[in-house]
Amino acid sequence: MNNKYNPGNLIKYRNRDWMVLPSNEDQIILVKPLGGSDEETTGIFLPLAKDIEAIEKATFKEPTSTQIGNFETAKLLYNASRLSLRNAAGPFRSMGKLSFRPRSYQVVPLVMALKQDVTRLLIADDVGIGKTIEALLIIKELIERGEIKKFAVICPPHLCEQWQQELKDKLDIDAEIIRSSTASRLDRMVADDHSVFYHIPYQVISVDYIKTDKRRSIFLHDCPELVIVDEAHTCTLPKGASSKNQQQRYNLVHDVAVNQNRHLVLLTATPHSGKDEEFLSLLGLLNPNFQQLNFERLEQADRRKIAQYFIQRKRENIRRWLNEDTLFPERDSKEIGFTLSEETKAFYNELVAFARGISDVETDNENTRLLRSWAAIALIKGAMSSPVMAKEMLEKRQAKLAVEEVTVEVGPEALEYTLFEENDFGVDFSRSDLLNAVDYKTKELEGLTKLLNSAKYLNENTDTDIKIKHTIDIVKKWLKEGFQPIIFCHYIATAKYVEEKLKEALPKNILVQAITSELADEQRKEEIQRMGEHDKRVLVATDCLSEGINLQDYFNAVLHYDLPWNPNRIEQREGRVDRFGQTSTQIKTYMLYGENNPMDKFILEVLIRKVREIQKSIGVTIPIGENNKSLMTELTQKLLKTESEAEQLTLFAEDKIKIDNELEMARKKEKTYDQFSPKNL
Repeated sequence: MNNKYNPGNLIKYRNRDWMVLPSNEDQIILVKPLGGSDEETTGIFLPLAKDIEAIEKATFKEPTSTQIGNFETAKLLYNASRLSLRNAAGPFRSMGKLSFRPRSYQVVPLVMALKQDVTRLLIADDVGIGKTIEALLIIKELIERGEIKKFAVICPPHLCEQWQQELKDKLDIDAEIIRSSTASRLDRMVADDHSVFYHIPYQVISVDYIKTDKRRSIFLHDCPELVIVDEAHTCTLPKGASSKNQQQRYNLVHDVAVNQNRHLVLLTATPHSGKDEEFLSLLGLLNPNFQQLNFERLEQADRRKIAQYFIQRKRENIRRWLNEDTLFPERDSKEIGFTLSEETKAFYNELVAFARGISDVETDNENTRLLRSWAAIALIKGAMSSPVMAKEMLEKRQAKLAVEEVTVEVGPEALEYTLFEENDFGVDFSRSDLLNAVDYKTKELEGLTKLLNSAKYLNENTDTDIKIKHTIDIVKKWLKEGFQPIIFCHYIATAKYVEEKLKEALPKNILVQAITSELADEQRKEEIQRMGEHDKRVLVATDCLSEGINLQDYFNAVLHYDLPWNPNRIEQREGRVDRFGQTSTQIKTYMLYGENNPMDKFILEVLIRKVREIQKSIGVTIPIGENNKSLMTELTQKLLKTESEAEQLTLFAEDKIKIDNELEMARKKEKTYDQFSPKNL
């Protein structure tokens, strides 16, 4: 090596400033332009570097008195210089080009990625820990190392803008959103016969846009070197492959993963639903050999191999990591019970009686019998949400029955989703599909009319609604204490009802806004930003905002107006505000339930409290998935097959032992999954 030019020296060559790199040849020095990439590295043959090609020492012009700035600009220059030097000084080439400082635990997936020749990772960190940050670090590092020139983020439609903004804010990367609303404009920009996937280097793509066979084949033809899949749990292969929608998503990611030289990163806070087949389908995307594993008989060598591809941390794992504290807000969680008014309780009893009529029809088809029972439960659940929702559901059903005799062929696919599961997170689902799949008889129309009259009475006399009164009191107290709450409802009609009642009860200087799936993704984002401009605000939302969107900048309290039937939904809702970056030291998470509502008592005592006990004791959130049909069957049996409320509650208590056993089995299985993470190996 020529001693005159040592690595790190700055030189001027061909009217450009360069940094000297290590070289094994005495007569050749390797240089890289300042601010340039590794691809611009150039070799200079010293015997020819003479006259106009001569190498000079790089210098900066000394400042004059007229150029002196203030302290802030000098400090900015100083910090910029320090950051730029990190590019050559540290093990990661991207750290000097980030607009944020990652936490130490967020660098772990990046280290795992760099240990692999081809990055294949499933990042399953808990809600709010920072999976997006971890994915951005991998993207930037691979770009800086010259391993990739293009990448694509595949995500649900409602997350496209958020990913685009994160890439711009944190990496200064301008990515294009590719989905139905933008495809035509982008196609017109293409000058040749190549696809937009070929021309656009940085892509954020709606999974629902490219999952169809035609678009999938076009994307695969021009697929980038790196693909990030967000909310990867929606892309698993369902057991029995009965879900066409989810199967299309799986086929898309599977075809992307077939190329073993393509970098693939999967992101999800819920990597499995308790079903081994679905979890294995995700792992199989990273390494085809994993799809043949048997979790009941895993060897330690298998666990270590999985740990090279899979990382999952809970909050307790990273509160203190490498002597660095990560502060999350403290949760003030409470269950707020209320007693149904006499009028509402009478309506509930009428509902149960009518629901028994739906479920008691004799039929030889087991699927039909089970579906009728679930439809009956869905009717009770929806009608007890709010007087407006009860009236809307019953009016729609009456109008349908008045014009036609409904007869529907019920197949196994109709049982694909239960009251515990939903088509997709982020989509309001009123269970009308369950109700419409039931062949009501004309004789039931009379009972439906009577029930509708009761619902109309409750809707006109909202003083009987104790639930909304409790909500108003809680919201007033929170606002007085300086909290900005979100009220989560399951139904659109209920959300609008709560919005109306809060506007009537709260001062005019408090902004109350309902946001549901009736608004497009862009409109939801705009409305949330508009709300953030007000000092006092209350957001009423459906579950279209319960996953993927960050709300910690504007809100710090959550009220579950409709009791979630899946404990995982609770964590998703509360994770919108209880996440890294929340500036409040404390957040509120309250849950409303009817003390004399047997359905609420069943869900609260048998499911939610048990799951929370497990989470508190071992730090593991267990999924409700594999046994949900048995849980639903038990609920319908106890709620619809017994005559008195006292009997119902007694039987619930007896059956709690059986369901506790099922939840304990789910807990053990979840611990098995958790052991795959590197922290346990």
